[in-house]
Amino acid sequence: MNSLLAPFDRKFLSRREILRTLGATAAFTAFPSLRAATTPAAAKDSLPTQFYKSLTEEQHSKIVLPLDHPQRGYVSNWWYICPDQRLHTFYTKDQQDLVRQIFESLHHPDHREKMNWQVQKDLMGNIKNTPSVGFFGTPADPDFEFIYTGHHVTRRCHAHTDQGLGFGGRPIFYGNFAKAFNETKDHEGNPFWYQGLVFNEFVQALDGKQQEKILVGREPRDESPAKVIEKRKTDLPGLSAADLTKDQQAKLLETMRRMLVCFRPDDVAATMKTIEDKNLVQRLFISCYGGKYDIASDKVWDTWQIESPDFVWYFRGHPHIHGYFHLPV
Repeated sequence: MNSLLAPFDRKFLSRREILRTLGATAAFTAFPSLRAATTPAAAKDSLPTQFYKSLTEEQHSKIVLPLDHPQRGYVSNWWYICPDQRLHTFYTKDQQDLVRQIFESLHHPDHREKMNWQVQKDLMGNIKNTPSVGFFGTPADPDFEFIYTGHHVTRRCHAHTDQGLGFGGRPIFYGNFAKAFNETKDHEGNPFWYQGLVFNEFVQALDGKQQEKILVGREPRDESPAKVIEKRKTDLPGLSAADLTKDQQAKLLETMRRMLVCFRPDDVAATMKTIEDKNLVQRLFISCYGGKYDIASDKVWDTWQIESPDFVWYFRGHPHIHGYFHLPV
């Protein structure tokens, strides 16, 4: 695989530094990308199902949660689904490798190295920040779900299949600060700023009145877990996509598709199909935020929202990138 990381990214935590600081065993556990894949995929079982079947009775009792567990609809920028059961302490090396394979499978092959780097970087050199995983339900449940959580990362998938079906229809989170907590306007090294650049291409294609409408004089979403994905039936800010031309609506859909490209192509396809099948574009509102949310006041918008009564996508670039995405499918 060709490297997708800038030179400074690869120096942030070198292999030698990791091994010296944490010890080889702990490092391979906390940073799964350092280990080569060793577990062959079963002929029929999905990767999450293979991991589920590998659990001991103790592991099963700790990380397999009921389908209606309140944390199933929860998301935050930094949390652990099973805080006392971390990847570096609670699982065998083969199980850790299966989790690595699952996590990588949830992303486009061209972005997997960046996604592994994000998890490693956001441990902040402290093994206690190692991610935590779990299941909602069991293989007997049609809505069986795998979840991966940690600092700046929440990923989900249907556990019955390795085919992406749209993030499990529940909220995910992605984020990072690459070089400093307060990023500059170019978000140097941040693996998710490409989304900001793609979004701004869409904004620049709007006419003057539309660009005035999209910039709103209010605060963006509150990032408390319940509020950040709260769906608003009314009082949706910004530019209504129903007022765009057909060509502009098509460009908005293509913009959303391009921004999701870091994720598994099947998940992107399922998500876009839901948006198109439900004709959500007619109900979308797009908003940008100025003031402190526009780093360097350059009108390259670092913070934006795309939302409808059924859907929330919140991207915050100040002081660094947080992204929340929730579309039931």
